[in-house]
Amino acid sequence: MSSYFDHKVIWITGASSGIGEALVIDLAKNSNAKIILSSRKEEQLHVVAEKAGLSKDRYAVIPLDLKNYKEMPAIAAKASEQFGKIDILINNAGLSQRSLAMETDIEVDKQLIDIDYIGTVALTKATVPYMIRNKGGQIAVVSSLMGIFGAPMRSGYAGAKHALHGFFDALRAELFSQNIGITIICPGFIQTDISINAVTGDGSSQGTMDDATKNGMPVDIFAKKMLYAIEKQKKQKAIGGKEVMAVYLKRFFPNLLAKIVRKAKVV
Repeated sequence: MSSYFDHKVIWITGASSGIGEALVIDLAKNSNAKIILSSRKEEQLHVVAEKAGLSKDRYAVIPLDLKNYKEMPAIAAKASEQFGKIDILINNAGLSQRSLAMETDIEVDKQLIDIDYIGTVALTKATVPYMIRNKGGQIAVVSSLMGIFGAPMRSGYAGAKHALHGFFDALRAELFSQNIGITIICPGFIQTDISINAVTGDGSSQGTMDDATKNGMPVDIFAKKMLYAIEKQKKQKAIGGKEVMAVYLKRFFPNLLAKIVRKAKVV
């Protein structure tokens, strides 16, 4: 059976674990796409590619750290040289947070903005010219439900993710005539290490798994739903369990959502 992703070159950031790893495995199994894997952990990227069963002619590894956003033009140039084009960029890498706003050092807020927003924007802006040269492409962005509404212990994270929505909504309109589509994915609770790696108020990692994350959607199921949303070129898609209903409450019953969020245990 042919796949929407067949014959495409797909660049995935944050590919060394979690959602990124699950996307690589699914694409390797269900398409003949060529995949560029990126994250800070170069060795682990090769492990993921091997686990996915990718032959050496089907993948490339390009390490990157989103906080070093000035390096993105050179990294994008290197990525475009691997297979001669970039059809789909999946901006998946990022960092979460678990701390009260007034107990969070401003440097932690800046770290979240640098990684979750500035780094993602810089990589996208460096990649778009290669898509224009190729007369089209698609950009997928892994945001969060926190990009749609805020909740306690997530102030810096929600701020960075809200910024992503503003930027990519504007970019979508600007690139429409260039045949470049943008899909914003908003995960709810997904079974990954996101809460373990989340920064606390002083910048240290939380180091523990949230109950909600532990009991969330299995990451392989999420990956399938995300790839389907990309295939259908959805503009925005929330994926998760019952928590995604908050998106509709935000739109139609914002006062009710505010009451629920105030009472919710979110850590």
